[in-house]
Parts: sequence; C-alpha cells; structure tokens
Amino acid sequence: MTPCMRLYAFLGEEVQALLDPSESPHPYQKWISNYSSEAFKDVTLQTEVLLEKLSVSLTGEELDIIEKLYHQAMKLEIEFFLAQPLAQKTVVPLLTEHNPAEDRLILFSDFDLTCTVIDSSAILAEITIISAPKSYQNLSENQLTQMSSADLRSLWEELSKLYTEEYEHCIEGILLSDKAEQFNVEGLRKVLEQLSEFEKRATLRVIYSWVLKGLNVKDIKQAGETLLFQDGCTNFFQSLTRNEKLNTNVHVLSYCWCADLIRSAFSSGGLDIINVHANEFVYEVSSSTGGVVMRVASPIDKVAAFTNILQNCDKDKKTLTIYIGDSVGDLLCLLEADVGIVIGSSSSLRRVESHFGVSFVPLFPGVVKKQKQYARNGSPSWKGLSGVLYTVSTWAEIHAFVLGS
Repeated sequence: MTPCMRLYAFLGEEVQALLDPSESPHPYQKWISNYSSEAFKDVTLQTEVLLEKLSVSLTGEELDIIEKLYHQAMKLEIEFFLAQPLAQKTVVPLLTEHNPAEDRLILFSDFDLTCTVIDSSAILAEITIISAPKSYQNLSENQLTQMSSADLRSLWEELSKLYTEEYEHCIEGILLSDKAEQFNVEGLRKVLEQLSEFEKRATLRVIYSWVLKGLNVKDIKQAGETLLFQDGCTNFFQSLTRNEKLNTNVHVLSYCWCADLIRSAFSSGGLDIINVHANEFVYEVSSSTGGVVMRVASPIDKVAAFTNILQNCDKDKKTLTIYIGDSVGDLLCLLEADVGIVIGSSSSLRRVESHFGVSFVPLFPGVVKKQKQYARNGSPSWKGLSGVLYTVSTWAEIHAFVLGS
C-alpha cells in the first residue's frame, strides 16, 4: 500500500499543476483533487514513517524482502495504469504508431556525462597515471622518455585546470554578445564557432603534451567494459535496438579522444550495433603513440556529423530524429533534431540557451501541451529548429517518452 500511495500523491500533484482553471472541468477532477490534496500527502507521509518504524528491527535479509515487495507493488500499480483503455490517440509513447516499413527513427546521443557518470577524459587520464612508472629509478633505456606517475598526475591536473578556466572565459565571451529577443540559431552558430576553435586548441594541447602516449589498447577496452553508465541508459538502448518492430539507427557523437573506449563500453552491454562517431587514438602495434585523429572535436564538428548522417540516409522512409545531450557542445544538434532532449542541469548550457532565445521545457509539461495540440489539430508536429528543447533528469523519463513501459 505504501508505494501506491506515494505514486498516487506524486501523480495527483503533477497533473494538478498542469490543469488550466479556464478550461471545462476535467473528467478526472475528483481523482486529481483527492490525490493532490495536503490531507492525502500527510496520510502518505504517516504511512511511510510507520513502515520505517516497523522496519527498524528487521534483519538485512528481511529488509531485502521488503524492498523486493515494494518494487513489485510499484510495478503492478504501473501495469494497472498501462492496462486502462484510451479513448483518444496519444503523443506518447513517441513510437506508438511507428511502422517499420514506412518510418525510421534516428536517435543521436552524446556520450560523456549524458550516458556516463564520469567524463571519459578522466578515465583515460587515470589509465595513463596507473600505467606510468612510480619513479625514474630503475627505468630501462626504452622507458626513459616516460614520465613518472606523479609527474603525469600533476600535468593532467594542470591541463584540466587550464581547460576549465579557458572554457569559462570562452562562455563569458559568448554572453557578451547582444542578447537575442527571440530564437536566433544563426547567431548561436556563429558564437559556437568560437567555442569550436577553443575545443580544438584544447585537444591539440593534450596531444602535444604526450600525456596519452603508451596506453595499451587492452587496458583501454577493459576500462570501457567497467565504465559506469547513468541509471537506465543501457536498458533504454537495449530496449530500443532489440525491438524488431522498430526501424531504428543509433549514433553516438562524442568529443571523446578514444572511440575504442566508447565501443567497448557499449559492447559490454551487448550494444555493438550502436554507431560511434568520435576521435581515434593512433596506435603502434597495440600501444598509443599519443596522437589523436580529430574527427569530432567541437560543436561544429558534431553538427556536421549529424547533418552528414541524415544526408546519407535513404529517402524512402519518413524519418524522425531525436538528439540527447547535456552540454553547450550539443546545442546545435539538439536544436536541429525533431526532438531535442537535455539531460542534467549544465549551468553553462542554460546561460547560453537563454541568451539566444532557446526555450527549455520540462518533458512532462511539454508532452501535455503537445497532447492538447494533437487533440485540436490531429498532429503532434515534432519539428527541428523550433527553438524548444525538452529537459529530463533521468533516462527513465526518456524511456517512458520514446518507448513506454
């Protein structure tokens, strides 16, 4: 009963906030009013407190059983809602009316901090430091050109600090331009060319510092296999790519210096089908030379890859595009896609988007608005370059929006 009460209180409050007082009474108004009331919230809280008190004396094994029952109760309640008949067509799940013979979904995603918990540059830095000799003593002749782990750590810290300072300076410079009164994609594109030049200089600085030299491809792939993904990310991609009723292509666009790291990360989840567009290490046999083939090193490179992928697609099907990202570097792709989804809360992204007239709308209220448009016009009309991006905090929201349960 406890999880169901919390779910009902949450749904009631969320729906109540979206009701328009000027519209005719909602057919579920009584239900919404009851479960969004302060009285119901109080009862819900009291029930949770009681459950906490009753659980104090339980063993670890008994708490595990309680947790499983809690999850099962929530699952059954969600299945109850999903089983209810619908009297009208809905805009969600997004792929409800997808016909693989006529339709195609092309989903694009950033990688670092969109899919992952940790930035890939930090992972690569840690591999170099762990692989380096502890000191210069007892080095063989062919190791004398290597830095010690302590020197490498100091150099990485210096490079990271310099990048952060120059990035903030670049963003501040962008915000010195005249603020747009309405959505201005061309103005945004011009200033992101400045950011692109900065990103490329930063990557070259890393290359010429030789901090990426000597990494073994086996170590890189092992690091990728253990890379932590955001909760729900892997499950979403697995559900999307393994559904035989869908015609989908998935592309990951990333500044990551080493595409092998990304490939091994997805491969560990059985997602070899994902197309990776990123920079590539240069190897001699199985060891990195320190060189990087720069293929996707800036916001302009990203949107160029995005555009190129779409141009090379067959034109025999109706194509819907989704882009998922978290940073300023993703902004042009987010805007070009039919549906741009921002995950997380990057402060620099929000400062830049407001400066150029881009609107950020939480996904749930955005979907409700689209549903109302659908009811009036018969079409949800998802189109790129609208100047509207949808925000989420978890991959579970993306999963529900695109695929449903």
